[in-house]
Amino acid sequence: MEVLVEPVPTVRRRKLGAELRRQRDKAGLTSEEAAHRVGWHQSKVSRIETGRSGARPADVRSLLDVYGVDDTGLRQALEELARDGAKRGWWQSYRDMLPPSYIDFISLESDAASMRTLEMSVVPGLLQTADYARAVTREVLPRRRCAEVDALVDVRIARQVVLGREPPLQLWAVIDEAALRREVGGPEVMRTQMLRLAQLAARPHVHIQVLPFSRGAHIGLTGPFVIFSFPNDRDQDVVSIDHLTSSLYLEQEEETAAYSSAFELLRSLALSTEDSLAYVADIAKVT
Repeated sequence: MEVLVEPVPTVRRRKLGAELRRQRDKAGLTSEEAAHRVGWHQSKVSRIETGRSGARPADVRSLLDVYGVDDTGLRQALEELARDGAKRGWWQSYRDMLPPSYIDFISLESDAASMRTLEMSVVPGLLQTADYARAVTREVLPRRRCAEVDALVDVRIARQVVLGREPPLQLWAVIDEAALRREVGGPEVMRTQMLRLAQLAARPHVHIQVLPFSRGAHIGLTGPFVIFSFPNDRDQDVVSIDHLTSSLYLEQEEETAAYSSAFELLRSLALSTEDSLAYVADIAKVT
C-alpha cells in the first residue's frame, strides 16, 4: 500500500510563511481573524504560513494590509518571495512521470547550499554517470518502458547542474564500500563510474569518504539519508529518508540534529577524503 506524504515546502515558501506569521503575531491577530478580514477560509492562511501552499503577490498584499504593514521594502521583499516560490523549476516538465516526493527532493536540492548524504547500496545520484544511473533505474523500476527509463536518467543527470553552478552546492558524501563493490551494469560501467568519482572528488566543493567493511557495524546500517542545509542560517535543515513507495521529510530541530550527529560519527569512522580517493582508484583498477 502506498503511503501518502505531505509535500515538503520549498525554502522560499517557508521563508514567506514564517515572515507572514510573524507579521500576524505582531498585529495581534489569530489565523482565524486574519482569514475572516481577508475573506478567506482559515485553512488558506494556515497553509500559506506553513509553506504548504504558495501565495500570489496579491495574497501577500492583502495579508500585509490587514496586518498594517506599511514598510515598502518589506512588502516588496515578501512579494518577490511569493513570485520566486511560484516559479517553475526545470524539473516541472517531468512532473507527469515523477512522484511528488521526488519533485520535493529536487526542489530542496536546488535551493540548498550544502548537502550531506549517506549511501549504503548505490553511488549517490549527484555522482552517477549516465550508464550507471540507467543500470540502476532499470533494476529498481523494471516495469518502466525504455523511454521512461531514459527520461528518468535525464532527470538524474540534469540534477548534477547544482555541482557546477555559482556558488556550487557543497556536497559531502559518505559511501559504504558495498556501494562501490556492487557491480552495476557490468565491469566497464563500474570502472567508468569509479573514474567519475575520482574526477568529482578533485573539486574543492565535493568531499567523498568511503566507509570500508573493516569498520564493522555502525549507525548508518539503519539506512541512507540526506541532510539539506540552506544559505540562510535561520532556515532549518531538512532530512530526507527514502522508502520503497515514498519519502519521509524531517524538519523538527531535534530530529535533524540527531541525523547531523549521526553523520559526523560516520565521517569519523570513514576513511579520510585523501585515503578515500586512493581507495576508489584501487577499485577502478580491478573492475
